[in-house]
Amino acid sequence: MSGRIVNNEGTRQLEQRNEVAPPSKVGVPPRKNAWEEFNCVVKETFFSDQPLRQFKDQPKRKKAALFVQGLFPIFQWGRGYNFTKFKGDLIAGLTIASLCIPQDIGYAKLANLPAENGLYSSFVPPLVYAVMGSSRDIAIGPVAVVSLLLGTLLRQVYDPVKELEQYKRLAFTATFFAGVTQLALGFLRLGFLIDFLSHAAIVGFMGGAAVTIALQQLKGLLGISNFTKKTDIISVMRSVWSNVNHGWNWQTILIGVSFLAFLLATKYIGKKYKKLFWIPAIAPLISVILSTFFVYITRADKHGVQIVKHIEKGINPPSLDEIFFHGDNLTKGFKIGVVAGLIGLTEAVAIARTFADLKDYEIDGNKEMMALGTMNIAGSMTSCYVATGSFSRSAVNYMAGCNTPVSNIVMACVVLLTLQVITPLFKYTPNAILASIIICAVIGLIDIDAVILLWKIDKFDFIACMGAFFGVVFDSVEIGLLIAVSLSLFKILLQVTRPRIALLGKLPKIPIFRNILQYPGAKKIAGVLIVRVDSSIYFSNANYVKERILRWLADETEKLEDQSMPIKVVIVDMSPVNDIDTSGIHALEGLHSHLHKKEISLALANPGPVIMEKLVAAEFDKLIGEDNIFLSVNEAIKIYAPNAVLDP
Repeated sequence: MSGRIVNNEGTRQLEQRNEVAPPSKVGVPPRKNAWEEFNCVVKETFFSDQPLRQFKDQPKRKKAALFVQGLFPIFQWGRGYNFTKFKGDLIAGLTIASLCIPQDIGYAKLANLPAENGLYSSFVPPLVYAVMGSSRDIAIGPVAVVSLLLGTLLRQVYDPVKELEQYKRLAFTATFFAGVTQLALGFLRLGFLIDFLSHAAIVGFMGGAAVTIALQQLKGLLGISNFTKKTDIISVMRSVWSNVNHGWNWQTILIGVSFLAFLLATKYIGKKYKKLFWIPAIAPLISVILSTFFVYITRADKHGVQIVKHIEKGINPPSLDEIFFHGDNLTKGFKIGVVAGLIGLTEAVAIARTFADLKDYEIDGNKEMMALGTMNIAGSMTSCYVATGSFSRSAVNYMAGCNTPVSNIVMACVVLLTLQVITPLFKYTPNAILASIIICAVIGLIDIDAVILLWKIDKFDFIACMGAFFGVVFDSVEIGLLIAVSLSLFKILLQVTRPRIALLGKLPKIPIFRNILQYPGAKKIAGVLIVRVDSSIYFSNANYVKERILRWLADETEKLEDQSMPIKVVIVDMSPVNDIDTSGIHALEGLHSHLHKKEISLALANPGPVIMEKLVAAEFDKLIGEDNIFLSVNEAIKIYAPNAVLDP
């Protein structure tokens, strides 16, 4: 009796397992009108961070205060400022000032500008940024890559020796439009545009620029007078070796190489012992003081050692009337400024985000762009050239314990003191020491570890990196930048036009379907072809998606010719597909038509709300039948291959 009960119970359970519950229908979101759709797209594209959420339900006075704090963050963090924070900012500011002064003089030379313009650029822009910037750690001033870029592009228009005044005016014009570009991108919330330059391309471009900058410093390091104006490695090395017999100066080489070794040694010490970060920070200033004193007492300048000679004393003179606002130079300055502004913006935002992550606080990328743009516009009117965030100085600023942008104010005050009092003392500073400082600074831009990682992770990224690197080294900065941008855009186009499409199989014992290449244990379902499209379906890839699915169908059909179970349904997993356009829907219609002629059904699994809304609008759901749109692949399998669901 008990045995019959058990058997009946087992039969009942088996019958329940074999029953297939009716599948739930995929939900269709409420239809939006044209204005609602446009409003939604604009919000997600330009206001995804909801910048106005803090103003909600606030009184007018509070809204006004919040607006001022948003525009000038100094009023936000300044309320909680105290003497403890100031001590950290003071030490950090003095430390980065000792690093920036010699670097500024060297970078100005790299941009073919007078040395004082480099110092001017570390006075006004940092003050403006301290009021408007949101990063606590970034140190503002001239940087090597932008200086090289400006020097290269400006020299194509004016000779910095014979036409210095016109050259400077064009530099101020380029700086003005660099600021306008940065301010416009931030105000219009178009910061996402700089993300089109991939990390791999940036690594290659920066590395190539570092090599080019270092090669350019051979002129000062070796004491060569007649040096090529070209920047490619072949022209530079030809110029170096053609001067080996009569152009090299052994006193200059002795000074340059000795202090370069000293700087590299201090840099190694600071990297190995983090608490000694201040040693490589003050080493450049110590090198300048010692080398200047050595040249002065030995009068080495009388023996061919090239020196700075003269740095204009005093605060930044106004330069608004020197900016070109009409004529051909306006167009030339605009083009150069846009390029320099974008490069400076990319570097500064990357640095700000890096240190914000280290200290666990957030920065607003669009506000950063507005701050950088405003400071460069102000700088162009006060004899400065393009300034941005410096990674080496920002790293020192971070290690020195800065708490707020006040460290930039401290640095600017030290630079002001230098301009007012100390500049005559730089008269005998040898160019060789400036070359050594620049070489030591740009070595850090060559990121070998990042290149190795690119090779391990993504070979195309490695190719993009090397393309940008060799473009800069063997041709010019412009060509390298063009290659970097082109390869970044090409990768985007490649990924959009050729999305990944996976063939799915069922994992053992569980109703989950995964890529059979990733999970060799996943088994295909007899009579069913399951594919997953891992991208949105647009006009650029719609035909490829359709043709790839049909090719898989043809391959699977050939394999099953000798078997009794032909393909009777193609299930397309739409889970990763977050959007589709009319071309994509047309491609699905073509796929359905092709399959229908072969008496094969088409089923869709888990289409999202946007996809479902558009499919219903195009009446595609009626074309394939509402019963062929499922919540999941497993729901579809329950209908088309119910026995497969029960397989262990």
